[in-house]
Amino acid sequence: MMTFKVPRVRYRKTAQITTGLAAYQHIALIVRGIADLAQAPFGDVLQKRLKTQGITVKPGATFLTEAPDEAGTQLALGFADETLSPFARLELARRLTRFRPGVTKAALLALGLEGDAHQETVRTLVRAVYAQAPLPSWQAERRDALLTAIDVYGTDPGDAALRASAYGNHLARALSVLPENELGPAQYVKRVKKLATENGWRLRFLDEKRLAALGAGAFLAVTRTRAVGSGIVHLRYTPRKALKPPVALVGKGICFDTGGVNLKPARHMYGMHEDMAGSAVALGTLSALARLQVPFQVDCYLAIAENAIGPASYRPNEVVRAADGTTIEVVHTDAEGRMVLADTLVLASRERPGLIIDYATLTGACVYALGTRMTGVFTNRTALIPRLIEVGRTSGERVWPFPLEDDYSADLKSDIADVKQCTLEGEADHILAALFLKRFIAHDPTWVHLDLSAGRHKGGLGAIPSDVTGFGVDFTVALLADPAFEW
Repeated sequence: MMTFKVPRVRYRKTAQITTGLAAYQHIALIVRGIADLAQAPFGDVLQKRLKTQGITVKPGATFLTEAPDEAGTQLALGFADETLSPFARLELARRLTRFRPGVTKAALLALGLEGDAHQETVRTLVRAVYAQAPLPSWQAERRDALLTAIDVYGTDPGDAALRASAYGNHLARALSVLPENELGPAQYVKRVKKLATENGWRLRFLDEKRLAALGAGAFLAVTRTRAVGSGIVHLRYTPRKALKPPVALVGKGICFDTGGVNLKPARHMYGMHEDMAGSAVALGTLSALARLQVPFQVDCYLAIAENAIGPASYRPNEVVRAADGTTIEVVHTDAEGRMVLADTLVLASRERPGLIIDYATLTGACVYALGTRMTGVFTNRTALIPRLIEVGRTSGERVWPFPLEDDYSADLKSDIADVKQCTLEGEADHILAALFLKRFIAHDPTWVHLDLSAGRHKGGLGAIPSDVTGFGVDFTVALLADPAFEW
C-alpha cells in the first residue's frame, strides 16, 4: 500500500529530442524565452499559438496545448529564468507534469538556461514526477497513472539524492493519509517494526509499562483512556563510520485527536487522523538519510498515542510529572501534543545528540500566523535563523522563524506546579508551546522545532500534488547536507 511506485527515469546527454518524438504522449518543457522555442519539439507550433492567443510570457507562466500529431501529444510549456525562486520553480514543475490518463511515456527538458539554473530546473521537473507516486486509496473507481518511463534531456541532476528525499516524503504522506482504523497506535507500531526489519535499523519500543518505570507521566496522562499499542518507538541508523555527532529526530504521533475532555467540534475533529504527521515526517526523514548513507548516527523517536475520551481521560487542573521530574499543570486536554513530546524529548536528550529536530502538527496558532504555505521554525541557536530560512528557500520547503524570548515564559507560570501546559487565552500559543518543549531538552544540544503549519495545503505545495504535503523531509535532508550547517 505504501510502495514508492514511480516510472523509470532515463537521462539523455543531448539537450534536445532528436529522434523518437512520436513515442511521447506528454512533453514538459521549460524555456527561458520565446527565442528558445526554435530548438524545441513543435517549437513553431508553440510560437504561433502563443502569439495567436495573446499569452503573456513571464517567469512562472505556463501554456498547455496539444501537438498537431496523431497521438495528440500534450505539450506543457513553462517559462523560467534565474529570478524564479526555487519554490516557484517547483510549483511550475508540478503544473507541467500533470499527466492525463493513458500517458505511458513522457519527456522532460529545459532550453535556454545555463549551468546551475539549467540543472536545478531539470531537478524540479524530476522531483515533481517522483511526487506523483500513488498514495493509498480506497476508491473503487480509482485509476493510477499508466506512466512507465520518463526521458530527461540535457543533464543528470543527481538521481540518488532526489529519489531518497522523494521516497522519504512519499512515506510520510502515505502514512499520514491512512485512516485511524488502519493506523491506530498498535497498527502504526507494527508497520514501523516491519520497516525497521527491512532497513536494518535498531528498534526499541517503550510501551506504557516501561514508560511508567521511566516516570513519563506527561505521555501517560494522554494515553490513560486507550492504551492499546501506545508508546515511544526509538529507531537507530548507524553508519559504518561516524564523522559527525548524532542527530535525533522526534515526531508527534497522535493517531487520532478528539481533544480529550476539551472535545473538539466536528469541524476541527475532521482530519485528526493526520495528527501523527510529525512522526511520519521524522520516519520519512530517517528513511531518506539512511538511503543516502549519511556519515552520522540518526536516532528517530516516534511518540505514538491517541488522544481519546473516556472515564479515565486526563483533565484540566491535574498535575502530572514528566520523566525529568518537571511537574506540569494541565490546562487544556487538546494540548496533548506537547505532553507526549515532553517525555520523548527528555528521553532523546539523555542520549546526548549534537542536534535534535522535532516535528509536530502542534498549534492552530502557527497556522493563523503563517497560513499553510510555510512552516514555523524555532531554534535555541539564534545565529542559525538565517541559515534555516535559506535552506527553506533553496529546498522549496519554506520556513519562517518565531522568537523564544524568556519573558513569554511568564504566561506559563503555574501557582501549583513547575509549569503550565498552556494558557486558555491561546495568545501566541505556537511560541508558548515551543518554550514549553524547550524546558525538556537537556545538555544543550542544537535544537530545531518545526510546527508543521504547512503539513496540509489544499491543492498541493511546491512539487507535491496532494493536500498532505509531507513537509519537513526535503527541508531536513537539505539542512543536514548543507556544509554551512554545523551541530
